[in-house]
Amino acid sequence: MLLDLFHLLTTPAPHPQRRLGYRRDSIWLMSRARRCRQAWAPHLGASQAVIRAAIAATERRDTVVVLGSGPLADVPLDDLARAFRRVVLVDAVHPRPARRAMRAYSHVEALTADLSGAMALMMGEAADLDPRLPPVCAEPSTGLVISANLLSQLPIRPVARLEAGRRPLGPWGAEDGDAFGRRIVEGHLEALAGLAAPVCLLTDLDEREEDRHGRVHERHDLLYGVRLGRPERAWDWELAPFGEIARDRRLIHRVAGFCDWRR
Repeated sequence: MLLDLFHLLTTPAPHPQRRLGYRRDSIWLMSRARRCRQAWAPHLGASQAVIRAAIAATERRDTVVVLGSGPLADVPLDDLARAFRRVVLVDAVHPRPARRAMRAYSHVEALTADLSGAMALMMGEAADLDPRLPPVCAEPSTGLVISANLLSQLPIRPVARLEAGRRPLGPWGAEDGDAFGRRIVEGHLEALAGLAAPVCLLTDLDEREEDRHGRVHERHDLLYGVRLGRPERAWDWELAPFGEIARDRRLIHRVAGFCDWRR
């Protein structure tokens, strides 16, 4: 708890990210990653392997953009820094481990951006969702764009805020949660589909809650019905092992990895 408080006090973030809880979410994620280090290791390794395969298949080695870089646990920064002239890490919050890792490279930079397209709407500064990618993704020098275990995360806080029902978000009411989440997922994919550069896509697909006998008690579609096609690689991620959320229950996510999603 003291370590989480330290990160909360020392992690810089713009006002919307602080007010809407994105900085707190980033620190909570790092805290769970520490507690579940052993359970998460296969997932992080598989994610990095997909990214390394995407690097190997990339011909233009000028700029690479990582969307959802977070603390870089699932991103092989050393490999990216060796392979590309410029590495751009994009996220709503750049936690301390990422900022520390970046110091080793003069050609790695951080860009703070809202990738959900919902932040201005939640702040009352926009009339509707506005999903978009930072301009660097479309620059001619960009040879690879990586969406790193981000897609299923984008709707979480906006949908929770909408369904809390305090007030509508633009044209969206509390009863529109699933449609709202689906639109956020679709918006990110539409933006990726419009890029000239290859897109490496890593994402959770669904979540299941299991007991110690392997019985599934709940299942959730994390992409709100959006289908991605057959991935080059897929695996299970034990997000919350037994004891993390309950003594006799655990959460398993199904994850898909595409070295070149549009191909």
